[in-house]
Amino acid sequence: MSELLTSYVPIAIFIGIALVIGIALLVAPFAVAYKAPDSEKLSAYECGFNAFDDARMKFDIRFYLVSILFIIFDLEVAFLFPWAVSFGEMGWFGFWSMMVFLAVLTVGFIYEWKKGALEWE
Repeated sequence: MSELLTSYVPIAIFIGIALVIGIALLVAPFAVAYKAPDSEKLSAYECGFNAFDDARMKFDIRFYLVSILFIIFDLEVAFLFPWAVSFGEMGWFGFWSMMVFLAVLTVGFIYEWKKGALEWE
């Protein structure tokens, strides 16, 4: 039993060091930070200008469409690189599964295009 517990000592040391570093990183800003609050620092600031309306106002649908567009292209790139690296080993099943994936992404891209997310005013 003692041999089993001895094998866990490195894990306990690692957890202890991680806790010490984590607590130090949480406490250090309060100890070293320069505290000089003024009205400019405490004011709401959003996107380069002061907030001018209620935070619960309705957003234009283009914000959501742009985020969907980002996810579409991000997913495409994230899956295309590993697929291209192992393309020779996958065969036809790997090829057609990626074509189905790209078809789904293309449908999403066409939806974005039809909704006008690519048009800027």
